[in-house]
Amino acid sequence: LGRGHDDRARSLLEPPGVHGIPLGRGQRVNSTLTEGFMLEIYYAPNTSALAPHIVLEEVGAAYKAIRIDFASSEQQGPDYLRINPKGRVPALVTASGVLTEVPALLVYLAQAHPAARLVPFDDPFAFAQLQEFNSFICSTLHVAHSHRMRGYRWADDPQAIAAMQRKVPQSVGEAFDLIERHMFRGPWAM
Repeated sequence: LGRGHDDRARSLLEPPGVHGIPLGRGQRVNSTLTEGFMLEIYYAPNTSALAPHIVLEEVGAAYKAIRIDFASSEQQGPDYLRINPKGRVPALVTASGVLTEVPALLVYLAQAHPAARLVPFDDPFAFAQLQEFNSFICSTLHVAHSHRMRGYRWADDPQAIAAMQRKVPQSVGEAFDLIERHMFRGPWAM
């Protein structure tokens, strides 16, 4: 991944553990290993990778943004698949390993930077509501929106894909309406 990807980050992706230190279930990386570590966020423009990218800025984290070129299918190439076998963005390289999926990245960044107070960790119900909101965005809204551009993930028949695309304004509109009327507490989602 020539765009700034170095051997140090690649070595973090190879099991076992971090920096050659095996990590067992429930073990955490010693904080001295994470000091001075620069996170790497793999992203593509106009994707859900924008959310953790915004949070990286908000918390003032040291990070390097590495663009994945969807036009050349870089996300399906062997170098990127070693980082994220799902072949999607975002992926966040941390001192402890790689994280994928937006809700996981958001919670990780909030927990790693508690001074930013992005998440109500002291209130289990409020935190669960935040997780509910993020889960809805990922499992309902994002999927409905994906039917517009990536219907081939769900159907092979061109007529079925076209039908999904026609349904997007309604399904996405209904999801936004639900968010605005019942879920959004504002002014920020997190």
